[in-house]
Amino acid sequence: MLIKNEKDLDSIFSIASYLKNEDKKIIEKAYFFAKEAHKEQKRKSGEPYFIHLVATAKNLAEIKMDAPTIAAGILHDSVEDGVATEKELKEKFSDEIAFLVDGVTKLGKVRYQGMKRHNESLKKLFIATSKDIRVAIIKFADRIHNMETLKYVSPEKRLRIATETLDIYAPLAYRLGITTFSKKLEDLSFPHVYPEAYKKTNEILKIRKKQTLNKLEKVIKSIKRKLGESNIIDFKSTYRIKGVYSLYKKLKRKKWDLNKVYDVAAVRIVVKDIKNCYEVLGIIHQNYRPMPGRIKDYIAFPKPNGYKSIHTTVFTGDGNIIEIQIRTEEMHEEAELGAASHIGYKDESENNKSREKDWFDKLINIFKNTKEDDNKLKKDCCNNNSKNNNHQWISELAETSENDLDTDLKRIESELGEDFFTHRIFVFTPNGDVIDLPEESTPIDFAFMVHTDLGFKITGALINNDFKSLSTKLENGDIVEIQSKKDALPNIKWLDFVKTNTAKRKIKAYFEKKKKINLN
Repeated sequence: MLIKNEKDLDSIFSIASYLKNEDKKIIEKAYFFAKEAHKEQKRKSGEPYFIHLVATAKNLAEIKMDAPTIAAGILHDSVEDGVATEKELKEKFSDEIAFLVDGVTKLGKVRYQGMKRHNESLKKLFIATSKDIRVAIIKFADRIHNMETLKYVSPEKRLRIATETLDIYAPLAYRLGITTFSKKLEDLSFPHVYPEAYKKTNEILKIRKKQTLNKLEKVIKSIKRKLGESNIIDFKSTYRIKGVYSLYKKLKRKKWDLNKVYDVAAVRIVVKDIKNCYEVLGIIHQNYRPMPGRIKDYIAFPKPNGYKSIHTTVFTGDGNIIEIQIRTEEMHEEAELGAASHIGYKDESENNKSREKDWFDKLINIFKNTKEDDNKLKKDCCNNNSKNNNHQWISELAETSENDLDTDLKRIESELGEDFFTHRIFVFTPNGDVIDLPEESTPIDFAFMVHTDLGFKITGALINNDFKSLSTKLENGDIVEIQSKKDALPNIKWLDFVKTNTAKRKIKAYFEKKKKINLN
């Protein structure tokens, strides 16, 4: 029996109405545990810290995540804040929830430092630590509420967090196709990172929005009538207004000429199947003259993040130009939720597959064109005999250029073949920098990756604050501190256990040079 009249819990359940009562009980248990554990904590705003955890849970429920994910969202700060241990979460909840919380905790160890190298490493880290992609999704949900309350932190910290969000979180959410989150993250960050550009763009958007809304209603009514006359009655119609940051990016590309931006507002027609998409396109073109070069078929050629839809820009006959987007219900859900739509809540009646299913299979569906293409791509990309099939993911989601997103499908598909979990680990410096290494790398490999001199002068290593031998194999998420001395020299025996080509090459070069000197 669920507890009623608990205002914040009821607000979560009102959004997560898709869940069964047995699933809601998991969330309820996490709710009361976290409420008690965090009862003494306050946010910068002076509000109870628990409000942030409720907001995170609501964000996850809005994209229909499952009960363990929402529960982990409520508990995501419990270990980092010291109010619970991983062991305690396993005992009170489950290994799955404890695993998700642990993943989110690890993501909180690194901080944005503005360096391109660090940016790329952090993006990879999101993937490397997210053995289950739900970890990254919880982090997005957490960051959205942090951005909504950013005004309460210092200006310096505000700029760092907003820049990190705009450079790291939003592009990653976009690449995963979770536009519901990526748009929020962009628009929440924009005024803090580029305040003047935000003011300018926001004013333009306000003016255009007022001019457009009445016209949109007229166009939608007209389209409904035309489709009805053609016996197409099973459809939904709505519209969307472009986000302020998305408009800013387009205005920049168009040299701030608003007359060249045709999709400030767009009509959406959602139909039952692909056949209807093309039928609706034909009917619209029969009644409205299409703009040359503005018909984009993302059903036949999806965007790299999996987005599918047909876009056409038409003249409405009253001097206006408007974009119309046509898609199925499934495409619409994927357009909003992306990867989350594949891994969110599934009823048992839907024959939900095990979460041990290979992540490649889940992601390849986002990128696929034909079954033949998929089989070839999987054969080319997957050269992995690991029994743990939950470890395959995208090698890199690092490019942020919007132009690239439309043109680099082949590059993105080829990157799917790299398995960061089987072949790569990501290790921290004490300052929070991320070092990308092959699996089975040692502290010596780590040292050479940081700096050649550090590799040559290494004498010992602390791994997670414990002294370990230089031949110790590092593990994903380890924090490594190198001990060194100015008069230390490399050892030829290191070649027996170092993993990286960089370390091997430099050690060999050192001893070859030494041999030549001795011979002379």
